Amino acid sequence: MKKLTLTLCAVTALVSATYAGTETYSGKEMKQTQQTMETPCPTWYADNEFNVSISGVYAPTANEYREDTYLGVDHGWGAAIDAKFFFRRYFGVGIQGFGLSINNSRNDFLDQFDDDENNDFAGGVLGTFTFRYPIPCTRFAPYGWAGVGAIFGGGNGNRLVFDDDDIDFPTDNRGEDDARLMAQYGLGFEVRFTPHLGLLNDVSYNHLEGGFNDFWQVRTGLNFAF
Repeated sequence: MKKLTLTLCAVTALVSATYAGTETYSGKEMKQTQQTMETPCPTWYADNEFNVSISGVYAPTANEYREDTYLGVDHGWGAAIDAKFFFRRYFGVGIQGFGLSINNSRNDFLDQFDDDENNDFAGGVLGTFTFRYPIPCTRFAPYGWAGVGAIFGGGNGNRLVFDDDDIDFPTDNRGEDDARLMAQYGLGFEVRFTPHLGLLNDVSYNHLEGGFNDFWQVRTGLNFAF
């Protein structure tokens, strides 16, 4: 009996020693270990990033073209270039330039009194402030911006005035080329193909000094990040 008791004690001690070296983990600990071993998300948008973008532009006027006092057409086509510096990846300051083809020669009643060619180009320069939000672990980043600057080359208001002294000969009172203050507000999104190349799509409303002269800009282009 004494020998049997000693044998059982020895077996119990051996089994205890065997299991003493086996570590156990809770479900939460296992999940944390697995997440640590996973590959981190790639960084598509960086802090302290310099961006240069080139875009095509479609610019419809906010008013019917006969009422527009600056572009003088119902829409224009053109291009834009932006240079921005993003700090902390979310906020950027920059400068934007754009040019629009606004060939507003029309075979209407006014043309018979106009010996000069109508303007066919308008351009602007603005300083901009941008907020963007790169969605974590995606290539997608929506953004919004506001800008202020000036536009030049328009002033194509078409207004016909009859002289009280001689009603047979109307006067063409079209506006001259002039520069005007301009504010711009826009929203868009970017999709990155690589950390250094992305596709931009956005729309902005352009508010010009004076009345009946605002217009939209719809842009699509490429962004180069450095």
